[in-house]
Amino acid sequence: MERMKVYLNSIGCRLNHSEIETMARQLLAAGHEIVDDPALAEKVVINTCAVTSQAARDARSQTRRIHRQNPAADIWLTGCYATIAPHELAKVQGTGRVIVNEQKSQLVQLIDPTIDPNQPIYEREPVLRQFLAGNVGHTRAFIKVQDGCDNRCTFCVTTVARGAGQSRHLGDVVAEIQGLVAAGYQEAVLTGVHLGSYGHDLGNAAGLRDLVQAILTHTDIPRLRLSSLEPWDLAPNFFTLWENPRLLPHLHMPLQSGSDKILKRMARRTSQADFRQLVQAARAHIPDLNLSTDLIVGFPGETEADFAESLAYVEEMAFARLHVFSYSPRPETAAAKFSGQVRGDVKKERAGRMIALGEQMSLAFHERFVGQTLNVLWETNTGADPDGLRWVGYTDNYIRIQAHGPSDLFNRITPTHILSAQTDGAMGLISNRQVQN
Repeated sequence: MERMKVYLNSIGCRLNHSEIETMARQLLAAGHEIVDDPALAEKVVINTCAVTSQAARDARSQTRRIHRQNPAADIWLTGCYATIAPHELAKVQGTGRVIVNEQKSQLVQLIDPTIDPNQPIYEREPVLRQFLAGNVGHTRAFIKVQDGCDNRCTFCVTTVARGAGQSRHLGDVVAEIQGLVAAGYQEAVLTGVHLGSYGHDLGNAAGLRDLVQAILTHTDIPRLRLSSLEPWDLAPNFFTLWENPRLLPHLHMPLQSGSDKILKRMARRTSQADFRQLVQAARAHIPDLNLSTDLIVGFPGETEADFAESLAYVEEMAFARLHVFSYSPRPETAAAKFSGQVRGDVKKERAGRMIALGEQMSLAFHERFVGQTLNVLWETNTGADPDGLRWVGYTDNYIRIQAHGPSDLFNRITPTHILSAQTDGAMGLISNRQVQN
């Protein structure tokens, strides 16, 4: 097949990002070109999200915008929004094909039938090197290890869109990560819809623990990180895995509400007491843990007293970062039909208070590390000023660091002295000696 120029974009979660990266590697291996400007593309793939109404609007607006920029481009839409509302999305100006999640794994073969999805990992190593070298800002590889979810949270449309939980075989994941190591990647991030349930569908209740241990034992990846991890289904002594320093001290455990009443209405499989115990266990085993969470405000039935309870509990947990969402009714979810829907202005006001608390906690967490020296993986430079190139990277515990450095910092890990803290991270200093080593 003739060489094509393809533009790939992802809306939403890390899992969507992982899927787009996999498509990029497969297309590169087949000789196609991945472009960073949709105006240059012959084909466009957008991996859509449906977790909020805003994410769905983003998919529609991106499609129309790209079509205006490049009317000749063939635009393919896939992902969760494409799955729950394919007919709605098909009516958007510019839409070419809509590929539901069940067909997503075959999408690159639909674009180019000559592509072999089972190409051995050693044959893909040159492509992985090319992908790493050509994508500044992609020093971390996102590895999809699991899809779908067997829980039925009343607000969540992802279960509708992605179906039941399905895990990749452990050996395939280990082989992929070792291939990434050979290509030069410094960090891998394990992703899934319900990462904590990894292996359950294969009959292994301790599946995620066994997977992480296998990666640490059988690969040389310098840094391993877990993506969003639901706060249940974890094997006993799970947090002892962090005795290995290659497993990074950063966890994102979605809470969604700090009110037991609202957690019950959400059908979350946790409570204040259970989540508190989990957080205490994690912090006891993982020094300097960066713990972040998701919060939904204005859930149906949430009173001002419920919100105040949630706010107080979140402050008690002292999260390092909050991702705050105003409740958004999603199609085919139970909560969309609940009584007690909260007015939009009330949701906006509560979201503002929760965001403000999150910013206070973020600053407090970052201030703990001022004066220390932390290892930073440098991802991208944002330009230059009289002091040199401005670089952005992340510490082991996922603090965003800005510092000045030389032109060859991309994908390098250097010790960096933390000078000052900000809400969104910290400023650092790399010594000349550290850069030269």
